[in-house]
Amino acid sequence: MKLLEFIEDILKEENADFKVFADIFGGTGVVAHHFYDEADVIVNDILKSSYLSYCAYFGKSRIRQPYLNKKIEEYNALDSEKITENYFSINFSNTYFDRENSLKIGAIREDIENQYTNGVINDRERAYLITSLIYALDRIANTVGHYDAYRKVDIPKRALVLQPLHIKSTKSKSKIYNQDANELVRHIKSDVVYIDPPYNSRQYSDAYHLLENIAEWKKEPVHGVAKKIDRTHLKSKYSLKTAGEAFSDLIDKIDAKYILVSYNDMGKSGDARSQSRITDHEIISALERRGKVKIYEKSFKQFTTGRSSKDDLKERVFFCRIGKSLQKKSVSIPRSKNEDTREFVKSPLNYTGGKHKLLPQISKYIPEDIDTFYDVFCGGANVGINAKSKGIVCIDKDKNVIDLHNLISSVNYDELHQDILFIIEKFGLSHSYVNGYEVYGAESSKGLGLYNKDKYLLLREEYNNTNHSRKKTTLLLVLIMYAFNNQIRFNSKGGFNLPVGKRDYNGSSRRNLAAFNKAATEKSVRFLVGDFRDLLTMSLTGNDFVYLDPPYLLGLASYNESGGWNDNHEKELYSVLDNLNERGIRFALSNVIEHKGQSNDILKKWVENGGYKLNKLDFHYKNSNYQSTAKLNSSVEVLVTNY
Repeated sequence: MKLLEFIEDILKEENADFKVFADIFGGTGVVAHHFYDEADVIVNDILKSSYLSYCAYFGKSRIRQPYLNKKIEEYNALDSEKITENYFSINFSNTYFDRENSLKIGAIREDIENQYTNGVINDRERAYLITSLIYALDRIANTVGHYDAYRKVDIPKRALVLQPLHIKSTKSKSKIYNQDANELVRHIKSDVVYIDPPYNSRQYSDAYHLLENIAEWKKEPVHGVAKKIDRTHLKSKYSLKTAGEAFSDLIDKIDAKYILVSYNDMGKSGDARSQSRITDHEIISALERRGKVKIYEKSFKQFTTGRSSKDDLKERVFFCRIGKSLQKKSVSIPRSKNEDTREFVKSPLNYTGGKHKLLPQISKYIPEDIDTFYDVFCGGANVGINAKSKGIVCIDKDKNVIDLHNLISSVNYDELHQDILFIIEKFGLSHSYVNGYEVYGAESSKGLGLYNKDKYLLLREEYNNTNHSRKKTTLLLVLIMYAFNNQIRFNSKGGFNLPVGKRDYNGSSRRNLAAFNKAATEKSVRFLVGDFRDLLTMSLTGNDFVYLDPPYLLGLASYNESGGWNDNHEKELYSVLDNLNERGIRFALSNVIEHKGQSNDILKKWVENGGYKLNKLDFHYKNSNYQSTAKLNSSVEVLVTNY
């Protein structure tokens, strides 16, 4: 109750006016229940057992209390000797419950389901009886408060007694959800959003798996000594190292006037699994993007199970008043009529000459009716990953680049993210997204290079001495994030040789990586090592499309140093494109036709002789040569098409 009064006092102190109160990590539902008479309540939890209790207490369907009371009396009067073997007794006898109570629990749960299936009880009445059963069995369970394990003792004889629920009647409206909170906030609107996420690595679904088993009643196989069902779909990101960015994403998507975040300062004491997963920096920086933030604190005693604890723990509530300009509303961003207005995925690889900024213009020239989109010289694959076609093939001659793409696109993002964080921690590299810059004696403008230099060189050495494997590719991905300008460069012996850069695995790196991974797994994308000459032997059809972004002959980037791309390469490429044209294959070629007073006459002549269309794009390359005039710095970027 002290926390409820604390929250109430904060809202009064802040003069927060609200008609709708959302508790999106509802747990036991006590916070939503407290505000049930004051506002329309939105309550949510990913656990089905919690959701069913909300349906029982906050649902709007009718409840026949006399009938439910009668059923509860019948359940309490059951004789275990007359009950046949059932799913629950087979799996749980003499573990969390003795055999007698296990038979009863299974029989009661099966009867509830049969009544519901046969239309005798409605959704809310079903939820009511299941909740009463869960409360009753939880009171007599042979545990220490959770279901990670049962006590290896003679189970004391205890009666399983279901009791009626005390349902409040109110005219308030309620909405009840059983969703991932980060998905839910994208679809709801509230005046107040209260957030009380998991604090540590202890997954609630592990601790309360038996209650979920009763709630879902799918009669799944159970595993291990603890008799756990499959809980993969219930794993929370807030108990992983991804907690900080999950929180950041949550805050960004909330549509509300006020946000309240309850997050205890668990510090570094006690069991490592009990330590907080989200830092103050992550909480405050996420909230400050939305409005003004205040922190309210109150002392409290920590519940422990015999491990060391911290005596001065604080119950802390972060209050954010969202600025009116930052409240969610539809904004129309004017675009040129020659631009595609989609939101484009950005590659996590900062590849020289990447086309992300030009995508709104390039995409307007790409046909809609494409079976397979071929992105040749794909580099960071900005163009390929955003193609709308049925299939996508991204090709590059650099095996390291293709290995990176295959790594990013083929694994679960959370798994890859954990691997990246492990490498960062192993080498002691900066983690500004979590800790900010001050911890490293740095500031944003100067960057983190000084702090990371020695650690980065050790990482680079390990990468260069590691044999080819997924581990080596993951090391390369982290190297790039900490390298100069986040670029890729190897010496003549194949060793990565870029010096340390100013940035680290920051917010934009994470967002780009997650978005690219999501797009690659949702689409049919293949990443292949190859060369533009391979187009001559590929079985392409008139419904396919080829996009090419070769090194530019005019030498605009480091990839064109030391004769990497010359006149002969340029002419050979155009010969291949002529071949595609003769075969009826549509293509689009990115290039620069003029730069720094130079002209690509080979390109101009080829376009003229082939009758191809030259589409000029609005883009100018910048450079650091302060002696050059504006005229000499100007570049003309083009997209050449054969349609």
